[in-house]
Amino acid sequence: MPTEIDLMAATPLLLVVLALGYLLGSIPFGLLLTKAAGLGDIRDIGSGNIGATNALRTGNRWVAIGTLIGDAAKGAVAVLIAGVLASRTGGDATWMMSLAALGAFLGHLFPVWLGFKGGKGVSTFIGILLALYWPVGLLFCATWAIVAAVARYSSLSALVAALLTPVYLAWLDQWHLVGLGVLLVILIYIAHRDNISRLLSGTESRIGQKKTEA
Repeated sequence: MPTEIDLMAATPLLLVVLALGYLLGSIPFGLLLTKAAGLGDIRDIGSGNIGATNALRTGNRWVAIGTLIGDAAKGAVAVLIAGVLASRTGGDATWMMSLAALGAFLGHLFPVWLGFKGGKGVSTFIGILLALYWPVGLLFCATWAIVAAVARYSSLSALVAALLTPVYLAWLDQWHLVGLGVLLVILIYIAHRDNISRLLSGTESRIGQKKTEA
């Protein structure tokens, strides 16, 4: 990790990385793809969320797949760009890639273009994990798939997989990423607070079930 003096000297570059991550993360692929497909505004469909799960409620699986890929890609690209910048500037890769990841995640959750009302971060989180350390990204996806197959709740699958992510990072000796992992997981749980309430009350929509109220 950089010393205090090094960190102060690197602050402008770190802020650039954070801002770049935010701008990439704030690209609303769900909104753009839904409109491009002639399906209207995704915020008027289902839960009103701009993520892949709600995009699937449009009835167009290709829009949902495109949203998933786009939201994951923007997180991964932000991290990879930060890694390249770190190698070319001599900056600390852990700091720069972590800040880019945080920026992309915040951009997705709170995009300035949409009045700071964005998605819930799961797809972007997957992209970030794959770029930072792909085995943990695969473990997240496997955990999501197993819970989804058993419980048929997308939100529950994401919450369980997210909760286990810091454990996976520690287990695979990626201790330098555990702090970032914990922070992003906390943000995921905050973004899913309504889903958590519905899960507890038994009113959460299952995978494949259309949600009528926006």
